[in-house]
Amino acid sequence: MFFQVESHKTFEQAVVDLEAAVKNHNFGVLHIHDLGATLRSKGIEFKDECKIFEVCNPVKAVEVLAIDMRLNMALPCRISVFTENNKTFIGMIEPSEMLGLLSTDEALNKIAKEVEKQLIQMINEAK
Repeated sequence: MFFQVESHKTFEQAVVDLEAAVKNHNFGVLHIHDLGATLRSKGIEFKDECKIFEVCNPVKAVEVLAIDMRLNMALPCRISVFTENNKTFIGMIEPSEMLGLLSTDEALNKIAKEVEKQLIQMINEAK
């Protein structure tokens, strides 16, 4: 259900490279949540770094919503860059697995697998 790779890059460089890879695949970066900074700003001790990218391919999103509008609650896709034990990782929850829990529609499964393939390429390019 999780796809995750270790990067030998710094956290900051992995973030920059992921953003470039997302754009190179014609996906949009809707927002980047800086979870680490948000937690620390609330006075919570959090030693690691974590940025969560909300990414979307609008053509694929419309195809998903045409099948089942309720799936808007599962969009957009998210890719995280994070540190743990002084190592940098890039990962996601696999769209095919997540949407498979919500629907058995074969057309939806096909779209999810297409998107997943592109997301994996982005992650591998950024690592």
